[in-house]
Amino acid sequence: MSQNDSILNLLNIQDQNIEISACSNLSDAGVHEKLLSATLTYRVERCIYCESTDVVRNGTRLTKLKFPSIGEQPIRLNLRKQRYLCRSCQRTFSAQTDIAPTNHSITHRAAHEIVTLAKKSLPVKTISEIVGISASSIQRILYQGQRALVTPPELPAALSFDEFRSTQNCFSFICINAKTHALVALLPNRSSNTIKDYFNNTYSLSERQKVKIVTMDLNAQYQNFVRHLFPKAQIVFDRFHIVQLAGRALDHERLQALKSMTDHHDRTYKALKNNWRLFHQDENQISASENKYYRGLNEFMTAQNVVDLGLDAFPRFKQVYHDYQTILSFIRNRDRAALQQLVMNYQPNGSAMDTVIRTIQKNYLGIRNACLYEYSNGPLEGVNRKIKELKRSCYGFRSLSHFFIRIKLIHA
Repeated sequence: MSQNDSILNLLNIQDQNIEISACSNLSDAGVHEKLLSATLTYRVERCIYCESTDVVRNGTRLTKLKFPSIGEQPIRLNLRKQRYLCRSCQRTFSAQTDIAPTNHSITHRAAHEIVTLAKKSLPVKTISEIVGISASSIQRILYQGQRALVTPPELPAALSFDEFRSTQNCFSFICINAKTHALVALLPNRSSNTIKDYFNNTYSLSERQKVKIVTMDLNAQYQNFVRHLFPKAQIVFDRFHIVQLAGRALDHERLQALKSMTDHHDRTYKALKNNWRLFHQDENQISASENKYYRGLNEFMTAQNVVDLGLDAFPRFKQVYHDYQTILSFIRNRDRAALQQLVMNYQPNGSAMDTVIRTIQKNYLGIRNACLYEYSNGPLEGVNRKIKELKRSCYGFRSLSHFFIRIKLIHA
C-alpha cells in the first residue's frame, strides 16, 4: 500500500481520485494542526450543463476541508479541485467529491463525530476542543434544520407520562412509548391545556382510541384528561411512586417517634436513628438468626432485634410499619387481595399513613392495574435521569428548542 493510500485510509476517504501531495505541521495562534495538501482530478467526458464533449481543464480551485482531530491535533485538508471549461457553452464547473457537502468546509466525518459526541451529553465547548472546530459551527451542525418537537405518525398502545425541569426553572411534559421507549411528545410546559391541544390537534379520535395503557405517577392533573384524550385507555400508576409514598409516611412517623424522645443515648433512639434503612426492607428479607455488630447500638444482635427494638416502644409506628409492609408485599408479589383487605379494614389512627390509604382508595383502580400490567414509569424515569445529566454537563440551556434537540439526540 502506498503512502497516499495509507493517509486516505487513515482519514477514511474512499474517493480514489484524491491524491495526497504533502503533509506538514501548522501552528497558528497557539493552535497546532496537521495540514495535508491534495489534489482532486479526474477525466470528464461531457459537460454537466449541455452534455458537450468539448471539455478542457481550466486550472484548480482551493478548498479547505476540516476533519476531526486525531489525538489532540486537528486535521486540515487543502484540496485543490480541478476546474473544467466547456468550450460549447463557455461555462465552468469543478470536480466533485463526497467527503463533504457541496460548498461546505466541514466533512461528513467531522459532522458525524460532532453528533456522536453530542449524544454523550458533552457541552458544545468541549466538543469544539475535541474535534478542533469552532463552537458556532458545531451549533449550526447540531441545530440548523432540526425540529425540536416530536410527532410520530401514529400512537402506540401504551404511553408513559411525566414531567421534567427544563429551561428558566419551568417544567416541561414528556411522553414515551411504554414498550419501545421511543419519544412520543416533548412539550414546552405541563399545563393540561397544552397537553390536550397537542394530542387533539395532532391525532384523530380513532388514532387516540388505539391507546390502551397510560402509565403515570400519582399526579391528579393527568387523570383529569387522560380518559377524555384516550377513551379506551386504562390508567396504571407507577409502582415505585406507590412505595415511595408509603415510605415517606413511614419515615414521618419514625421522625415523630424520635422527636418524642429526650434521651438520645437510649438504645431505642439509636435503633430508629442510625438503622433506619432496616425499616424500609422487606420483612421477609430481615434476618432473625445472623448476628451483626451495629455501630450505633455498639453491640451484636440480629436485624430483627433492631427492628423489634424500634417497633415495640411506639405502637402507632408499629402499625404504620405493618401497613407499609403490606403495601410493599402487594407491589412485589402483585397481591391484590392483600391490598383490598388493607383498604377495607384500615382504621385511621391519626398517622401519616391515613393520607396514603386515602390516596390508594381514591386511585384504587389505577393502583390495582399496577398488579395486572407489567408497564411502569421506570424507563421514563431513566430518560429523565439522562436529561438531568445533560443539563448538568452543559450548565443548563437558554434555548428550549436547542434543549429539546439535544434530548432527542441522547435518547436516539
